[in-house]
Amino acid sequence: MIKHHPTSALLASHSAAQLPLSLSIAVSAHLEMCPKCVTVTRQITEQQSDLFEAQDVTKNINFSNILDKIFEHQPERQVEPKKVVMNSISVAGTEYQLPRAFTHFTDLKWSSFGAISRARVVKDTDNIRASLLHIDKNSIIPSHTHKGYELTLLLEGAFSDESGVYNKGDFIWLNNDLEHTPFTKEGCLCYAVQDAPLRFVSGISQALNPLGQLIY
Repeated sequence: MIKHHPTSALLASHSAAQLPLSLSIAVSAHLEMCPKCVTVTRQITEQQSDLFEAQDVTKNINFSNILDKIFEHQPERQVEPKKVVMNSISVAGTEYQLPRAFTHFTDLKWSSFGAISRARVVKDTDNIRASLLHIDKNSIIPSHTHKGYELTLLLEGAFSDESGVYNKGDFIWLNNDLEHTPFTKEGCLCYAVQDAPLRFVSGISQALNPLGQLIY
């Protein structure tokens, strides 16, 4: 059961096409797994549409008249729907089926750092980077914080930290004031978006901070 969702503000920004590609992929993939957020997004879209029509009704009428004249002279044609191919990937000996939001990312290059495998998906402006992260079974990531924010969308498997247990579909947004120690018993595949590297904070694990830069 999905317990963690995007905020209404984030869903509204996605509906208005105002998110960077990295975050738009995350919200789109979450919507494929979460009927609750699909319903909320539909309501937001309807509200945005009503507001637009109320603010711009005269212009809409004029624009509609222009379009009517244009389409009067266009031949009718049948448009074939595009076939959506699901993206299947293999990492660490396991086959995973990705949401449709990842369909166009077919040439993934994986790098491994101990129990973590990473494939870069998007590098946006403002240092926002997005990757697929696979964590092996019975693995723990040492206690760390983030210099910026971290969004984690859990695509398969489960993991836990000091705040609870996360399952497939959970949309987890962490700010730089939270310290946590993720652990996965069964292994997991995540989509992670960060705007700064993570920083290990306890004992000898602080020597791993260069690894934090590599994961980012």
